[in-house]
Amino acid sequence: MRTRAAPAGFGAERCAEPGRKGSRARKCKRREDRGGLARGRAGFLATSASARPANCFAKLAKPPTICKVVGKNVLDGLGLPTLQVEIFCTIQNFPKNICSVVISTHFEVHENVSPELAEAEQVERLAAVSTAVQWVNGTITEELWGMVPSHQAEVDQVLRTFFENKVQEDKERRELEKSLEDPTAPIPLPLPPPPPPPPPPAKKKGQKQGKNDTVTEKPILPPEPAEPVLSGSMAIGAVSLAVAKASAILGNNPFYLNIALLKQQEQPAKLTVPLLMVSLVSCGKASPGKLNLMKELMCIPHPGLTAKQGVEMLLEIQKHINKTIEMTPPPKIETRKGHNGSKRGQQPITGKMSHLGCLTINYDTIEQPLLLIQGICANLGLDMGTNLHLAINCAAHELMDYNKGKYEVMTGIHKNTAEMLDLYVDLINKFPSIIALIDPFRKEDSEQWESIYNTLGSRCYIIAGAASKSISQLLEGGNNSTPKSSGVIIKHTNQTTVSDLVEVTNLLDSKQHITVFGSTEGESSDDSLVDLAIGLGVRFIKLGGLSRGERVTKYNRLFTIEEELVQNGTLGCNEGHTFFSLNDEVETGTKASKAVAPVTGELPELPELPEPVFPIEVMEASANA
Repeated sequence: MRTRAAPAGFGAERCAEPGRKGSRARKCKRREDRGGLARGRAGFLATSASARPANCFAKLAKPPTICKVVGKNVLDGLGLPTLQVEIFCTIQNFPKNICSVVISTHFEVHENVSPELAEAEQVERLAAVSTAVQWVNGTITEELWGMVPSHQAEVDQVLRTFFENKVQEDKERRELEKSLEDPTAPIPLPLPPPPPPPPPPAKKKGQKQGKNDTVTEKPILPPEPAEPVLSGSMAIGAVSLAVAKASAILGNNPFYLNIALLKQQEQPAKLTVPLLMVSLVSCGKASPGKLNLMKELMCIPHPGLTAKQGVEMLLEIQKHINKTIEMTPPPKIETRKGHNGSKRGQQPITGKMSHLGCLTINYDTIEQPLLLIQGICANLGLDMGTNLHLAINCAAHELMDYNKGKYEVMTGIHKNTAEMLDLYVDLINKFPSIIALIDPFRKEDSEQWESIYNTLGSRCYIIAGAASKSISQLLEGGNNSTPKSSGVIIKHTNQTTVSDLVEVTNLLDSKQHITVFGSTEGESSDDSLVDLAIGLGVRFIKLGGLSRGERVTKYNRLFTIEEELVQNGTLGCNEGHTFFSLNDEVETGTKASKAVAPVTGELPELPELPEPVFPIEVMEASANA
C-alpha cells in the first residue's frame, strides 16, 4: 500500500527511528535530496533570471514597433457614436495589444431642437465616425506599420501628411462635382441677409441722454461661417493620442509624465495639478426659466487646496443645491398683492441633470443663481472670494437674436453690445468673487472683446471658448490676440495631434495667456484628457459637473495622479490668481501688470460644514440688503 510523502523534516525523523527497514530509510533519503535540489533550482532561477541568455539578448533586441492600428465604432457617455482606437505592437516577434483610447467628437449637444435638425446631425456624426474607422483600419495602419511609438513627432508628421492628402482629395472631389452639375439647372438664389436691427426708439420730450446714447449703434456683423471639419478627421487625433499612450506604457512611464517630457524635453522636477473649473448650475438658453445668460456657473476652489479637497467642498455645495430644489419654499402671509406676498406667484425651483454633469435650474434673473451659491456658502461658513471663486460661461453666441440685432439675455429682454458691457461691469461690481467670464461676446464682436478686456481684464479673466480660433488656425497664424482675451480654451478633437497640443500650449505660454483644457459636450469615459492637461502644464481644467460617469471618471483620474505626485514628492504648488493687462508691449515679450488682487497667502482652514439653513431665505435677505 502506497503512502503519501511526508515533509522533509518529518520524513527524516521517521526514517531515523530505530527499527526502520533500510529500504524505507533509503527512500526517505532520496526524497529529501530531491526536495533540496528543487529548492536550490528555484533559488537559482529567482536570483539569476536576469542572467539568462534570453533576457540578456532582450536588451539588445529591436524596440517595440507598431504592427496594427484598429478603429472601432463605440458609444460615448450620451449613447452617441464615437471612435475608439487600439494600438498593437510587435514585441520580441509577437504582436501584443498595448492600449486603446476613445476620442470625443466635435459635435455640440443641442437641446430643444427640431427633429429634422437632430436627425441630420445624427447622420453626419455617424458618417464622420464611419469614415474615421475606415481611415484607421486602412491607410493609417499601413502608414504606421513598423514605426516606433516613442517617435511621436515622426508619427504625427505621417498623420499630418495623410490628413493634408485627404483635404486635397475632398477639395478635388467638390470641384469635380461642381463641374459636372447641369449648367441648365437654375442657380439657387443666395439667402437674404438678416434684417437690420430696428432703429432706437425716439426720445420723449425732456428725456435725459443716457451714457450709451452718444454713440450711434452699429449694425451687428453676420455670423462668420463655421470652420469646415473634414468628415473622419477625428481619426488623426485619436491615433496620435493612442500612440502617445502606448509609448508611455512601453516605457513604464505614467502617461502624464510622458506628455511632460514631450513638452519640456527633460525630466520635470515638479508637476502641478490644474485648477478646477467645476460646473454646478446651468441656466442657459436650454434651461426652463427665463434666464439665458449663464450656460454654466462654475466654482474654482482656492489654489491652496488639493483637487480632492476642492471637490469635497464643492460636493457639499452641490448637495445643498439639491436640497434647495427638493424643499418647498415656506408659505408666506397672504396679502392683497398675491398669495405669497409678491405681485405674482413664486414658481417652485426645479432642476434636471444636464449632459454637462450639473443641474439645469429655472431662474428668471441673473442674480438668482449667484445668490443661491452665496447663500449656501454663507450657511456652510465658506468665504466667497477666499475659499472659492466663481466663473461664468456666458455662451453669448447662443444668445444672439439676429432679427433684433441684440443678445437675448433673458426671455423677452434684449441688450445691445454696449448694454452687455454695462451688464458685465455691474455683475463684477456686485459679485467680486467672479474671476472669469467665458465667451461674453460672439467672436464677430471684436471691438466689444477689446472693450471688456480693457475694462475688466485687471479684475477677472476674459476667456475665449467658442469665440477662440481652432488649434489649427492658432498654429497657422501664430497669433492668438483675436479676439482680445486673457486666455483660451483648447480641446483635443478632430485632426489635433499630441504634437499640436504641445506646440499650441508653448505658443500660449510665450504670449503669457491663460490656457484652459476643456472637455467636449459629448464626453466618453476615456480619462486621457486629465493626463494631457497635467503633462501640458495648463492653468485650468474644465471637466463639467460632478455627476455623470464619463465626467466623474476624469475627476477620479485627477485624484489618482495627485496622490502619485504627492508620494513621489513632485507635486508643485499653484500660484494665486493674478490678472494682467496685455498691451502692445506683451507681444514683444514684456509684461505689464495692473491693479492685481492676487489670491496669495495661507489658506484659511475650512470650517466644519453644518446642517443647512434654508438657502432661499439667505438669498432673499441678500437681495433686500
